[in-house]
Amino acid sequence: MFNSTIPEPIKKIINDRKNLFQKKTESDITGYLAQDEHVLTDTIVSLALGKNILLKGPTGSGKTKLSESLADYFGQPVHSINCSVDLDAEAMLGFKTITEVNGKAQIDFIEGPVIQAMKKGHLLYIDEINMAKPETLPILNGVLDYRRQITNPFTGEVVKAKPEFSVIAAVNEGYAGTAPMNEALKNRFVTFEIPYISGDVLFRVLQQQSILKDEEVLQKFVALSADLTTLVQNGRLPEEASSIRALVDACDLAVYIPALRAVESAIAGKLEDEREKAAVMNAAETWFD
Repeated sequence: MFNSTIPEPIKKIINDRKNLFQKKTESDITGYLAQDEHVLTDTIVSLALGKNILLKGPTGSGKTKLSESLADYFGQPVHSINCSVDLDAEAMLGFKTITEVNGKAQIDFIEGPVIQAMKKGHLLYIDEINMAKPETLPILNGVLDYRRQITNPFTGEVVKAKPEFSVIAAVNEGYAGTAPMNEALKNRFVTFEIPYISGDVLFRVLQQQSILKDEEVLQKFVALSADLTTLVQNGRLPEEASSIRALVDACDLAVYIPALRAVESAIAGKLEDEREKAAVMNAAETWFD
């Protein structure tokens, strides 16, 4: 069993955190990821020890879902930051607004995801962290290092994170609009490579996430995914062609329309190059009539 790989001291930390956040039900985290079960064990241990973890992998490989599963396993609510070139301090920390109380105007501060997660001891998820402008993220340096605190520039308040506060970031390397993470930021994380999932693990994921329940058809989609991943690795398709997210979409559509049309809309249709679209459909025709 998966839980047998978790050291006893770490189990105690997890149980304490579940009790703190009143998480009553057990989470079947093994149903989601871990082509390599060590990925699960190591990320759980890292979070329990208060480490920031960085998930590196291609788009659609399941980084966001893994983060959600880890948060559920620890019983922690999640606050998210979706990075882009437009990300600024207000989007992370919060903003001031004018409200009316008893007929009088007053200035209130609406706390952003970073401040909320720190104060409540929740998990902070930073998606596509290398999409943010390099000058934006240094404001989080104190949050991500041993200090676990920040002086809110909008209020002057010194915010100290609760001990349970955790940070997970995800990164897609080499994509348009991304920039290499600077060393100071990178050194604040423990890094894990998240590969595409396949085989029995992918089958279980599709069973859980898709409304398609026909096991024979699901196995065909698993086989199609393997073919598409091979084409990606050979440089014939971009990485988004083997996205698990797109595969789930195709499975859902296949409940109501022919599987080939489902693949055309959910996977091939997202590609710009006609030769790439044809390669996807040729692979699909191997498995579906």
